[in-house]
Amino acid sequence: MLLSLAIRDFVIVDTLELDFTAGFTVLTGETGAGKSIIIDALSLLLGGRGDGSLVRAGCERAELSARFDLARLPVLADWLAEQALADEGGELLVRRMLDASGRSRCFLNGRAATLAQLKTAGEWLVDIHGQHAHQSLVKPDTQRELLDAYAQSGELVASVAERHRIWQDARQARLDAEQHAAAYALERERLTWQINEVNELNPQPGEWDTLGQQHQRLANAAELQDEARHALNALSDDEGNLISAVAQLQGRLTRFAGVDTRLAPVAALLDSVDAELREALYALRDYVEDIEQNPEELAQVEKRIDALHACARKFRLRPEDLPQRLADWRQQLAELDNVADLDGLLANEAEALSALREAAEVLSARRRRAASELAERISAEMHTLAMAGSRFDIVLTPLATPSAHGAESVEYQVAANAGSPLRPLAKVASGGELSRISLALQVVTSAVAAVPTLIFDEVDVGIGGRVAEVVGKLLQRLGEQYQVLCITHLPQVAARGDVQWQVSKSGEGEAGAVISRIRPLSSKERVEEIARMLGGEQITATTRRHAREMLAG
Repeated sequence: MLLSLAIRDFVIVDTLELDFTAGFTVLTGETGAGKSIIIDALSLLLGGRGDGSLVRAGCERAELSARFDLARLPVLADWLAEQALADEGGELLVRRMLDASGRSRCFLNGRAATLAQLKTAGEWLVDIHGQHAHQSLVKPDTQRELLDAYAQSGELVASVAERHRIWQDARQARLDAEQHAAAYALERERLTWQINEVNELNPQPGEWDTLGQQHQRLANAAELQDEARHALNALSDDEGNLISAVAQLQGRLTRFAGVDTRLAPVAALLDSVDAELREALYALRDYVEDIEQNPEELAQVEKRIDALHACARKFRLRPEDLPQRLADWRQQLAELDNVADLDGLLANEAEALSALREAAEVLSARRRRAASELAERISAEMHTLAMAGSRFDIVLTPLATPSAHGAESVEYQVAANAGSPLRPLAKVASGGELSRISLALQVVTSAVAAVPTLIFDEVDVGIGGRVAEVVGKLLQRLGEQYQVLCITHLPQVAARGDVQWQVSKSGEGEAGAVISRIRPLSSKERVEEIARMLGGEQITATTRRHAREMLAG
């Protein structure tokens, strides 16, 4: 529920702070006083498009904020928590600033938010019915969307749309395969030839580097063996070899360490050197015994290197890249087999279409039940709106193949008079009738809405007399379940409000600029305002008496 709204330097409002209550609140005032300013502010605040023209003339920026109670909106509270935008107080503070250049900043509970997040929150918080809503009622998309909203089938609609996308993708893949079959065959032939050529060699990852190391070792085996033996001689076989020399030095220093302990660490280091040299000696002996000259193995390695090099040159590759390129070709061939497999693609397409039909049928069943109920309820409301004998129906016409919106088209039909045949809404209803049908639809669909705050912007245009009284009662009845705000020019509607606010404008701003004001009316002031709405500028005792009677009724 909307708890408060603060506006600063917005259009013709300098500063405005309003506290809202539950029930039915009406806003009245003379034409041009700015009665729609609250709706315009809330629309912008909850993600609507805005530009610099909305900033009050001469000001740098407009600032708007609203506070909402989330007691009836646990889903929104959970979403805010997921977005790290929740507040422990169980409320939501929405704030938006718009500067004269058109740039804006958005905040939810004091944290920076995106415009998309603002819009998402707004869909849960407020439902605005504009005075021109009936103009879109004749559009097929609007009719379908209203039925789905009443049926609460949003998830089913999304499921059908997603399955339709999957089916379309499968169908396109099949069409592409049929169209490019010849090109796919040529590409498959090329890939198969390349794979067979390289498969004969079966190159392995890292093999080229390993072959290079083997070739170096085999080609230099004699020199390596000679160098190893020379090192062995230097370590232990030659006269005055390193191991003997180090051992003698270590022994002498160990004896003299008894005279000067500072030599002990040096002796210990030489002891470590002796141990390391002996380890090197053992390793060299093993190496000399292991290495051998093997002309046959060298020839095999050179043959393998030549083969890999020749194959790589054929495909303009480096030899070390052959294993990865072979893997890539195999993957490309597998993918090509998939996209060129007409039997498999046809099976995928049929499966996707079957899944689409299944989801669409579930949606159709929901729509059929909702269409029957909605049509009956709208017909009943139309009778109360001076359309006795009229009849409203929702016709669902099956489609040969489900679309992204379902398995049927949706059309609203009406018989304006008893005995008249049903015809499409756009071809039957006059402007006044269409406005009343729209109001009946809004009242019925709003009654099942989860949104706690409903705003009606002069939806009673074009009606009067007894019908206006009925409209007032309808909105008053809605106010028993929801927070309802209504901008109206009809005294019959205004008199039904639990609370009435008056919107006025004056030239009290800087340099005589026009300023819009909104204030709640006392019981006495309501009589005067209703009387003004009844009788215009000349208010008589009769109009005041009539106003009091309307308020009392």
